[in-house]
Amino acid sequence: MSKVDTFRALHHHRAPEDPLVLPGPWDAASARVFAEAGFPALATPSAGVTASLGYEDGRVPADEMFAAVTRIVRAVDLPVSADVEGGYGLAPKELVERLLETGAVGCNLEDSEDGVLKDPRAHADRLAEVRAAAGDRLFVNARVDTFSCGVADPERTIERAALYVAAGADCVYPIEAPPEVLPLLRAGIQGPINVGALTDEGPSPAELGARGATRITFGPGLQRRAARALREIAAGLRRR
Repeated sequence: MSKVDTFRALHHHRAPEDPLVLPGPWDAASARVFAEAGFPALATPSAGVTASLGYEDGRVPADEMFAAVTRIVRAVDLPVSADVEGGYGLAPKELVERLLETGAVGCNLEDSEDGVLKDPRAHADRLAEVRAAAGDRLFVNARVDTFSCGVADPERTIERAALYVAAGADCVYPIEAPPEVLPLLRAGIQGPINVGALTDEGPSPAELGARGATRITFGPGLQRRAARALREIAAGLRRR
């Protein structure tokens, strides 16, 4: 079985209390840590990778992001999905080619830009083009940014998700969805649902799974938590 087939299979036939937990490596070293811990697959966070490269979130050049993903993929023998934000303005065919060159088996694509939601039908058309170019070679996780853009009505999220699934998305990611609305989203959305979790508070992955999450990611939370730990170590060294 190929890595992409393995990755796709990990999203199906899961018990509610056993969602797929995907840590987010920001470089090769962190990827190896997560692999050694026994996770079956990884999903890079764009903000975490961007921070590791010294850029503000959303400001990393495409070439540097793809190079970083390549290093992460090369460091581990696991399926790795890549968060490529909005696709860096690349045409769908070029975006797919660049992703496949990194060795990634999947991608996140977001449906907002600078805090403004994109037209959902136009974005669905773009997702359909990505799917047509990728065939079965990539697992497409369509981010739905309604909650992060201040649209609190879950029905708007469900409507967008339906368009994206119809366009060929393998999974949808209603980022910043409150845990209490997950059962409603689960009832209204076909297919796997990605839910973001905090690393040190809030519902556990198992609790989020019981509410409807298929898979759990952490955005830049793990990179930021590691940075906090490093600051504490650095401060201790200064005091010695």
